[in-house]
Amino acid sequence: MATFVRLLASRAERMVSRLFKAEHGEGPGSFLEAPRTEKRLERGEGGELRYGLGAMQGWRAHMEDAHTAQPQLPGALAAWAFFAVYDGHAGGTAAQFCARHLLEEVVAGEAFAGEAESPAAVKAAVREGFLRIDRRMQALARAEGWEHAGSTAVAVLVSPRHLYFINLGDSRALLCRAGRLTFHTKDHKPGRPRERERIENAGGTVLLQRVNGSLAVSRALGDFDYKAVAWRGQTEQLVSAEPEVDELARCPGEDEFLVLACDGVWDAFDTQGLCAFVRSRLLLGADPLAVCEEVLDAGLHKGSRDNMTCMVVCFRGAPGTSQAALQKERELDAHLESRVAELYGEQQDQGAASLVAIFRCLASEVNPSLPPGGGLASKRAVIKEAYERLRRSYEAQMLGPCESGAPC
Repeated sequence: MATFVRLLASRAERMVSRLFKAEHGEGPGSFLEAPRTEKRLERGEGGELRYGLGAMQGWRAHMEDAHTAQPQLPGALAAWAFFAVYDGHAGGTAAQFCARHLLEEVVAGEAFAGEAESPAAVKAAVREGFLRIDRRMQALARAEGWEHAGSTAVAVLVSPRHLYFINLGDSRALLCRAGRLTFHTKDHKPGRPRERERIENAGGTVLLQRVNGSLAVSRALGDFDYKAVAWRGQTEQLVSAEPEVDELARCPGEDEFLVLACDGVWDAFDTQGLCAFVRSRLLLGADPLAVCEEVLDAGLHKGSRDNMTCMVVCFRGAPGTSQAALQKERELDAHLESRVAELYGEQQDQGAASLVAIFRCLASEVNPSLPPGGGLASKRAVIKEAYERLRRSYEAQMLGPCESGAPC
């Protein structure tokens, strides 16, 4: 009976948490009446890597994400690369500071001074770099009166021999190798047993899957209100700045791409789905930047209400253009355009057609040819364009040539 009650309580917490997803310090004014869909876009390349990045404010009142993209580090580390996404909450100060200074703290350790690469030493240096920048930010926050902000961080440090996945919070990174999702980071949520134990040992509670019923992540940079337990060490606070670092040996012939994204993207995609969606777009010949744009658009239409940042990093083994994939996509687009025309005619016969009603009808149909992970939302532009063509044609017919602007 006790086990059943705990299970019921856990499910109730998750349900209520989804209803109250806003972060600590947010209120009704944290969201806009309509999303801001302008994108910040960036691309680059260095060594054997090329990357694209897209960021969108979306429904949030402020853009609090930041990022770092260094496909080739300077000087003696020219064969290394560093990519990171930072998801700020309760303000963007911590995320912006990390985007400017975290890398310098990470590579300051002795592990990067010699020629021989020691994975254990690199992982220790990364950990110390995170803890060091958190102490640095805490001193600045006190001296300069910073807002009570924090930031998650997800990063990948690429060396000639290894990939170091660095995670703090609920942003996420994945690796696609030989066409499959091979690895992804695990979110730091307060409900995870190890996280809950640390929080409770520091005198806190986990309520509604949040630290003290408020903060939705159990590890972050900043958030110093949760790091004030005098009798606990820096890594033992309610919220810890200690990252998890996982090291994978590189497979040059099989490694295809990395994806790093904040939780606004993961609100709309699961890990396997995003991996499959990105790969399907690369097979159509899209470059990493264009793929990121498609991820943001699909995420918005799939219901994400958060800031979204997505970075795609391609290795030499990334999939190239597939003629079979292009043909399949053309057939899908033709099918959707045909169905829009059919549904438009049916709805006009019944009174009036609407784009929303057509989407609902299409969503109710089983279509295995839709992009994996992206689904119908990723084809919204095709559907909308077909609908608008039909609407303009119908209006022109109803108005007649003179009234529609055509020559009489």
